Amino acid sequence: MAGPGRGWRPSATLCLAVTALSAALLAPGLTQPHDLSRKRPLGLKIDQALLLVHNELIHENLTVSWLSDYCYQCLHQDLVSVPMSNASGKPSIVAVAVDSQHPITLQLNGTRAGREFPRIHYHFGEFGNYSLVVKSFDSSTKMISCNIIVNESPVNSHLPILYAFLIYMGVLSILTVGHVFVIINPVRNWFYKKLHPRDTDHLINSELGSPTRTDSTSSDVPATTWTISQRRLRSLDTFRGLSLIIMVFVNYGGGKYWFFRHQSWNGLTLADLVFPWFVFIMGTSISLSLNSMLRRGCSKWKVLGKALWRSFLLFLIGVIIINPNYCLGPLSWSNLRIPGVLQRLGFTYLVVAVLELGFAKAVAENDPLQETPYFALRDILLYWPQWVFILTLEAIWLGLTFLLIVPGCPNGYLGPGGIGDFGKYPNCTGGAAGYIDHLLLGEKHIYQHPSSNVLYQTTVAYDPEGILGTINSIFMAFLGLQAGKIFLFYKDQHKKIMSRFFIWSVVMGIISAILTKCSKDEGFIPANKNLWSISYVTTLSCFAFMLLLLIYYLVDVKRCWSGAPFFYPGMNSILVYVGHEVFENYFPFKWKMKDSQSHGEHLAQNLVATSIWVIISYLLYQKRIFWKI
Repeated sequence: MAGPGRGWRPSATLCLAVTALSAALLAPGLTQPHDLSRKRPLGLKIDQALLLVHNELIHENLTVSWLSDYCYQCLHQDLVSVPMSNASGKPSIVAVAVDSQHPITLQLNGTRAGREFPRIHYHFGEFGNYSLVVKSFDSSTKMISCNIIVNESPVNSHLPILYAFLIYMGVLSILTVGHVFVIINPVRNWFYKKLHPRDTDHLINSELGSPTRTDSTSSDVPATTWTISQRRLRSLDTFRGLSLIIMVFVNYGGGKYWFFRHQSWNGLTLADLVFPWFVFIMGTSISLSLNSMLRRGCSKWKVLGKALWRSFLLFLIGVIIINPNYCLGPLSWSNLRIPGVLQRLGFTYLVVAVLELGFAKAVAENDPLQETPYFALRDILLYWPQWVFILTLEAIWLGLTFLLIVPGCPNGYLGPGGIGDFGKYPNCTGGAAGYIDHLLLGEKHIYQHPSSNVLYQTTVAYDPEGILGTINSIFMAFLGLQAGKIFLFYKDQHKKIMSRFFIWSVVMGIISAILTKCSKDEGFIPANKNLWSISYVTTLSCFAFMLLLLIYYLVDVKRCWSGAPFFYPGMNSILVYVGHEVFENYFPFKWKMKDSQSHGEHLAQNLVATSIWVIISYLLYQKRIFWKI
């Protein structure tokens, strides 16, 4: 920030705000909005309800199976068997826990032929108490009556989210009022002199290739293609920090809400958005950073050496520090997971950086294309070899995905296996993507607990950061690279930058609509995070371009938002990511819960842990401490 009129960031105030926020989040109203000890039937777990099945059928046993609406083309799963009512007519009653996350269909079957049992579609509420009464209409008919009765109302498990939102909005309102107060000249000047002895922006060198102001000023060669009014693009760090903070929150558990966890297979939740966004902004930073270094006169070989070293460190940190669970014993190669988030980031960074180094061209002051109708497409036309390379990679992905012969599986299989596809291909999880990982890495060196193993009951290992999906993560970073080129070619032309972001977003959205048929499961290529399908990349890049447009407009164009609090973790993204993984199971990021089956208590713990990483990144920013790779 350039002056005392902006950037009011008193550490004492922020620390006090986070302390108050933590206390509010841990208050009984959020962690236990209802008297769950009274409401929850004994033995129920989170996202479950109690169902009492009353069988009033005489001389006929009853079986009940179930199917979740979110389980696409799945087999019904046995739920409970209920014996016939006794001779006196007293019904048999059996209690069973049922899922309350999504609506489910109950299928009833009896032991006598000719009976017509209806299917029951119902959305049970968490910790609710229900009765399913099954009886005949009368003794002369074969028709069966099935009714669900609510014995005890469920709790509203979403209330903690509302309480947390109100708490955060309250803290934000207090900080906003304080900011307005500081705008008063005498108070503003006093705060600025006391708390901002020097500007730290020019000392920062963000990881993953984000350029810095020092790149533009520390050389005799003017870096005129990067800087916007000689000021760092705060929107990039804000975008990166937003993605990172959401990633930390969902990795810590997201309050155990299903929509804050990764989708079981096809479709998107909040947790599925953030990793591609991080890859996208990494590509943007690569374009700006490499251009800055080359403008300063750095040789391509030197830049390549830095890229190789950075990629190697990312891969090494992922394999040695992040993947192993040292609580279970020392590092063991026999079951060490090789793929991972940082490993994919490292490899993607290397490929995209080499691609940019190999084909990057400096744009002259008087571009010969300027007088031609092709000038508006110069950020694409000048780099057509890069597009040829990327399209070739996509052709390889499509060929392997749909043409590779996978033993025991149909060609082009994109399903989860398990009980999906009516149980026809139980060991085909991920199709070609899973097969390649098993073949090249081995079953013990990939992720053992994929998100599909609960709902689809898969039994084979599958890695969402596997080999084949890395092709599309490269494509995602390449689209971010295009965003960086837009910044370079249209510096200070805010309307042109934002209009191009909007056009890219629309184009990616149209491609996604065609590939998915605007459907979760019925498209040609569904959006799938586990597969990193091409439609997943186009969908998330559509969102990324639009989100970057919005943040760029607010932070760098209008300057009505400093990017706080996301800007600070965005400046120390590797440290925050590695730190939150390493210290995940330690206090104050985790503690023993009073009620481990409470969404509210999980949400409070996860929000407090995430908020702590925000304050840590802020304090590190104030101390000018940045972990660079």
